[in-house]
Amino acid sequence: MKPSVLALTMVACLAVFSQGANAKGCLKGAAIGGVGGHVAGGHGIAGAAIGCAVGRHQANKKAKQEAAQSTAGKTAGS
Repeated sequence: MKPSVLALTMVACLAVFSQGANAKGCLKGAAIGGVGGHVAGGHGIAGAAIGCAVGRHQANKKAKQEAAQSTAGKTAGS
């Protein structure tokens, strides 16, 4: 493995894991995107970055839907 690729991978991992609670959806998306990118032509790092972004977007969208449902349930039950 090239040293520059290894260094870039380590920096990407540190960026992902340092976000803590904000990383919801990112780890799963990065894993899936990394594998998909690797299989699609050796672009595992780019796939992981895009997968992280998509995973976070999906997690945020799901959280908003759940919040809206819980708010609607509280107002309907009153």
